[in-house]
Amino acid sequence: MAHMETFLITGANRGIGLELTQQLLDSGRRVIATCRNPASAAELLASSSNGALRVLPLDVSDAGSVSELAGRLADEVIDVLVNNAGILGGDHQSVDDMDYAAWLEAFQVNAMAPFRIATSLRRNLILAERPRIVTLSSQMGALALEDRGFIAYRSSKAAVNKVMQVLALEFADDGIIVCPVHPGWVRTDMGGPHADISTKESAAGLIALIDSLQPDQTGRFWTWDGREHPW
Repeated sequence: MAHMETFLITGANRGIGLELTQQLLDSGRRVIATCRNPASAAELLASSSNGALRVLPLDVSDAGSVSELAGRLADEVIDVLVNNAGILGGDHQSVDDMDYAAWLEAFQVNAMAPFRIATSLRRNLILAERPRIVTLSSQMGALALEDRGFIAYRSSKAAVNKVMQVLALEFADDGIIVCPVHPGWVRTDMGGPHADISTKESAAGLIALIDSLQPDQTGRFWTWDGREHPW
């Protein structure tokens, strides 16, 4: 590795975001870890980092908060943006019982926020030698996968897949690789205790994928273990 890469991770205070932060620090990268309330992110703040970790406040669905972060980072190089922050979209998202306010919030956090952050940090990414944007999506957003329920969550993830496909084209001339990625069904607060894989497995796979991404892989949908996922 030519230099110590800098990763910016959203929603880094728990789950996959926290595990990614810890594994990246262990492998000698710098991490700008963001979350809504850094003061309450005890586990994140306790991550051993030898100065390679910065924890900054960010509410991904708040335009002012995103703008403030971009201003704070000014001309800093960001090698990899990981749009990890996401929400499930509430307990009421079936055909018989839909919470429309929660559905709208799911779109704001899961589909619109990754776009806002990516475009706001575009100049930081352009400064990198091999800039990459990885957005944690879900196979539940794949049109190829037919299943019931979780309408708010599924539709927000289908939307962000399309957003990232378009961004890959928009950012191609900047040399920025852009990919949505399915992180696996992971044992987190969102995934639940019966999910397939641990956060450790998911994060390790995601880092290997991010490290290996090449320009011809941009605008395609990948899985945590390096396979291409059907849209």
